[in-house]
Amino acid sequence: MAAVKGGDQETRRYRSAVREECARRTRRAVVVAATELFQEQGYGRTTLAQVAARAGVARPTVTAAFGSKPALLAEALDEALAGDDDPIPVAERPWFQPVWDAGTPQDVLAAYARVCTVIGGRAGSLFEVLRRAADASPELVELWDRTQRNRRAGARMVVDRLHAVGAPKGGRAQVEKQVDALWFYNDPAHHHTMVSECGWRERDFTTWLAARMVDALLSG
Repeated sequence: MAAVKGGDQETRRYRSAVREECARRTRRAVVVAATELFQEQGYGRTTLAQVAARAGVARPTVTAAFGSKPALLAEALDEALAGDDDPIPVAERPWFQPVWDAGTPQDVLAAYARVCTVIGGRAGSLFEVLRRAADASPELVELWDRTQRNRRAGARMVVDRLHAVGAPKGGRAQVEKQVDALWFYNDPAHHHTMVSECGWRERDFTTWLAARMVDALLSG
């Protein structure tokens, strides 16, 4: 009997793992479909029914997984920022690690410019979708405000790193202005404008962005 019970438990665990993987794949398909539609036709014109159709699932499945269109946009933006749906903060991602490894202020900003290029390439168009939609959709105002707070928190982390390896312009007395400057430059809108709309190569954008950050925080 013990062997049978053990077998039943293993079977249940296996089935549970399969269901979880299927659910994750479904959520991923929905997020991909929503991202494409938001980018193609904007937030207002995109419906959950359209998302479901493109993802190949039933309309109630989308609602059950995400609850609402604002929540779906929030998830799409979070996954674009991170690169996947794993619950790992951006600052702990391998592609952010060079910021922590850099030993000089110039190297910190060069590494952070590369991070901003990665994020802009993945999420710049969705930031623009959210920026435009928040003006007409009150339910998105908090999501927009959250993205701004998160960008500023990211800027503050990098400023703290700068102070750990050297003194930015103005020293500790000018921390808030230093954060302001980096918050301005880490906006994915810059990548969207220069790369997506003006046709810059990403490496040229990264070089330009790093130079602007150095001018703002280290020069003078």
